[in-house]
Amino acid sequence: MELHFDELLKQITDFIKTEAKTETVVGKAFDLGEFKCVPVIKVGLGFGSGGGEGFEKKDLKGEGMGAGAGVGIEPIGFLVTKDDEISFLEAGKTHGLAALFEKVPDLIENLAKARMTQEEEPV
Repeated sequence: MELHFDELLKQITDFIKTEAKTETVVGKAFDLGEFKCVPVIKVGLGFGSGGGEGFEKKDLKGEGMGAGAGVGIEPIGFLVTKDDEISFLEAGKTHGLAALFEKVPDLIENLAKARMTQEEEPV
């Protein structure tokens, strides 16, 4: 068996080229009303290979090789443009009305505490 590490490395490199791209995870840039959105990703990759051969006796020879690769792709946010303005919105973070609604319970609690404090103060 011949060991062809150069062919193996080319196959791994081709795999990474096809898999480690924005379109694989969240799609191409898109329009949302008057906004243009471009996904931003985080890519982690690793690969390794190894091989060896050995002799047990004069006429018995063994050899082998192996390789592996892994790619981790995670969307981290979007670049959003409107006219001349560019913003970055993080994925998984709440913004706008969603963020406001998440804060409503705390706001109500703080208002209730403030009202109780005002009622307790002597006039």
